Amino acid sequence: MAEHLLVDSQGPLLRITIHRPEKRNALSRAVLSEIADVFTEYAAGTEWKAVVLTGAGDKSFAAGGDLKDLAQVRSEAQAAEMSHEARRALDAVSHFPVPVIAALNGDALGGGAELAVACDFIVAPPTSRIGFIQGKLNISTAWGGGVRLFRRLPPPLALRLLTRSELLDAHAAERIGLIDHVAHDGQTLEQCVENFTQPMLAQAPQVLRAFKALALGHADGLSTEALADIETRHLVATWTHDDHWEAADKILKARKSS
Repeated sequence: MAEHLLVDSQGPLLRITIHRPEKRNALSRAVLSEIADVFTEYAAGTEWKAVVLTGAGDKSFAAGGDLKDLAQVRSEAQAAEMSHEARRALDAVSHFPVPVIAALNGDALGGGAELAVACDFIVAPPTSRIGFIQGKLNISTAWGGGVRLFRRLPPPLALRLLTRSELLDAHAAERIGLIDHVAHDGQTLEQCVENFTQPMLAQAPQVLRAFKALALGHADGLSTEALADIETRHLVATWTHDDHWEAADKILKARKSS
């Protein structure tokens, strides 16, 4: 059982909540280890269509690393080990076999922003903020977030956010493509998540896995041939699946009756 995470399955939607509201959901090494273990464990399930990762409370998605815990990391060897272990956690998130949505219930700062961009999509209410503010602590990104930011945004823009330690509100982050969807006025974060995930949940799980596999292959820089192999392999699996034939039969029957 995870001490700092709440895990709740709602049909094909898996919800994982960082539950340290008294610490603004700060990411200690123990929390990061639990994230790695939970995402790795649930990746084996074939029933999931999407994962929503969020934080407890309404102040912070994750207020960066836990400074009290990380103050014990002093030597070069300790810093390298901490980085590797945290990357294991964020890699488990980014390599999850179906889409992962970061639902920013509050601010995503520093390491929290790195965790957010490890997810496939980010949704947020207008009151949330996101910022790669590591430079204010005289450190660089630590857990793979800088690399992912350069993949997500045009390099000059990513470099600007990092070198200026910019803190963006949700709408500003949406305009540059850092956040995918901002809740409308009067819409709760829960309603925003529901609207965003609804089209995904209408898809078959094996189809979502196929698209996520392509995304991961592209992010890993695989060759065109390797990506084609991934696409073909999943096409064969989804084409021959009963779900495909059921959907095709419905269309054919509808055409005959019209």
